[in-house]
Amino acid sequence: MSFLLGLLDRLGEQSSPLPRYTAPRCLLERQAVGGCDACHTTCPHEAVILGQLGSSVDIDPDRCTGCGLCVQVCPSGALEYDLEPALQSVHDQRASGGASLACAPSGAGGPTVPCLGRVTPALVSAAGAWDVPLTLIHGDCPNCPVGAPDVPARVERVVEEAQHLRAPTGRPAQVEVRAATPADQERALKISRRGAFGALLRAGKQQLAQALPDQPLPFVDWSVPEDRAPQEWKWRAASLRPAPAPETGISWPAPLVDDTCIDCPVCANVCPTEAITRDLQPEGGVRLLLDLGACTGCMACLHSCPPGAIHAQPEWLSAAFTQPILLRESDQAML
Repeated sequence: MSFLLGLLDRLGEQSSPLPRYTAPRCLLERQAVGGCDACHTTCPHEAVILGQLGSSVDIDPDRCTGCGLCVQVCPSGALEYDLEPALQSVHDQRASGGASLACAPSGAGGPTVPCLGRVTPALVSAAGAWDVPLTLIHGDCPNCPVGAPDVPARVERVVEEAQHLRAPTGRPAQVEVRAATPADQERALKISRRGAFGALLRAGKQQLAQALPDQPLPFVDWSVPEDRAPQEWKWRAASLRPAPAPETGISWPAPLVDDTCIDCPVCANVCPTEAITRDLQPEGGVRLLLDLGACTGCMACLHSCPPGAIHAQPEWLSAAFTQPILLRESDQAML
């Protein structure tokens, strides 16, 4: 067991607090009208620097604490951390009747992350899908050097968004967000010897010590269409369990196009995940298609549409996720 812990410690030394930045997903790189400065505005440590096209977002490693608040507010998934360690931890705690996740500065035992700013709707929704009560424990946020004073309020908004997503499943997530207490210092995640070796085989996705492993994500291969959708939104879709009734609307803001469309390429050009594709037809027409599962709801298309032909639809039926949606078809196209 000491060998196992030592090996995982060495893996932990390779971790990085910096989120992955995928430039093609950034609204600044996509030159969306209005751009986006959410990460820069949100960072409590002035670690996010906005630059010129080609290097629109840079993160100062000396200032970044890994709190995750920039990832939490990024509308397009351009910034992200690996969700799987936290998801694996919640999943592995099912047998104990409930899962916990605490920020490291809180001093609480059990699984920890640098800050609850790492919590996203996908994590909360997955806990609901697994029917695992989830306790999110924070420390003294107003005096914390890692996150920001309003982290608890931010996490509550994340939970609210996740509950909107889970509403059509009929099974809301059971979540409590609270401050740490002295009793939380006694909390611990117990893993059997057999479970420990399973954790090693999962290459650090499940934690043995308190801190969840924080491995840097590889760069996205943009030539693979499936990889263009951020992990967060893939897990949001996967966590829609039990499956919603066919006639029940799912909260998933995405665009619709009306007849004032001039068939220009702007919406497809600014889409950060290429969820909108513009297919030119041999006879000269154009078909505008939407991959709903890849749409992050950033609405860059809406804000950039020259004639204002795009509108947001907040809910969709589950059938809309099964195949591309035809947003518009016309017999002519603007090149």
